[in-house]
Amino acid sequence: MLVAPPYFEVPPVGYGGIEAVVADLADALVANGHSVTLLGAGASGTAANFVPLWDRPIPEGLGHPLPEVMHAALVREAVLRLIGSAPVDVVHDHTLAGPLNAPAFAAAGVPTIVTVHGPVDGELGAYYRALGAGVNLVAISDRQRHLAPDLPWVGRVYNALRLDSWPFRASKGDYALFLGRFHPDKAPHLALEAAHAANLPLVMAGKCSEPAERDYFQREIAPRMRDRDTMFGVADATAKRELLAGARCLLFSSQWEEPFGMVMIEAMACGTPVVALRAGAVPEVVVDGVTGFVCDDPNQLAAAVGRVGQIDPQACRDHVRARFDIDRLADGYAAVYRRCMTDLPSLAAV
Repeated sequence: MLVAPPYFEVPPVGYGGIEAVVADLADALVANGHSVTLLGAGASGTAANFVPLWDRPIPEGLGHPLPEVMHAALVREAVLRLIGSAPVDVVHDHTLAGPLNAPAFAAAGVPTIVTVHGPVDGELGAYYRALGAGVNLVAISDRQRHLAPDLPWVGRVYNALRLDSWPFRASKGDYALFLGRFHPDKAPHLALEAAHAANLPLVMAGKCSEPAERDYFQREIAPRMRDRDTMFGVADATAKRELLAGARCLLFSSQWEEPFGMVMIEAMACGTPVVALRAGAVPEVVVDGVTGFVCDDPNQLAAAVGRVGQIDPQACRDHVRARFDIDRLADGYAAVYRRCMTDLPSLAAV
């Protein structure tokens, strides 16, 4: 049983990296012969049996505590009801508050697996520690797991995508691309500076709706923009693919411990190299000199942008096929599910 957040469609129409991973995982598990029930909001576009807990997605609730807690309560009710009517092997939760339900599910004989899509330091790290050993955490990168080795990890499974749903284009346009939230951690102002220093316009696509995002945009982005730059806004699934396939490169200027970075594999799937700062999982995702360039300092980004013509677009796509294809995602989680089902008696006793 998969639990998705209630904020966006599964799969998402535009913004929604977690929802994209959940959708692909659901479809891959079904294709491999597993019976999958997906709990979420609105309507689902996956092959799984869908149980809507909300009439529609609630993007306006993102970042607020009550919708998160309310969703967890609805999940608890739905899962316990389903456990009473049909066999349930595992609950695989992709939300923040959902793991609080793990003791109730363990008492019913069902383990809870939680994919940690966010950071593991500070208050969030303390939260995952407080959950105790009855929750099985899955990391999405080795770096994420390394930063909190004391957490109850049961495995690492890289995020992935369905390669055939991403267009490949060897011939690129005359622009660099930033695709992500307008937040200081993502640092699109560094992408602007690098693109300008490399004499390329920058197309910026991403979410800029929360007060902190709008304040950052007005303070750091608007003063740096030039006439050739483009503020695209949130790109839907079709527009995102067009932008990524046509870009000379993706500028991934993130300055925080990014647990994974879906947009990097999306770019490489399209044959587009990634120029990124060495932070978080970047060195695990990008092969320096083969699928892009990994820089140690923001001042190195512009020179790297100038060298992206050395990168073979086919090598980028082949790298995604070999390491981040959807079959690896399904196999990785299936192994975690089997492991946790075997260990349930000790977990239920915690």
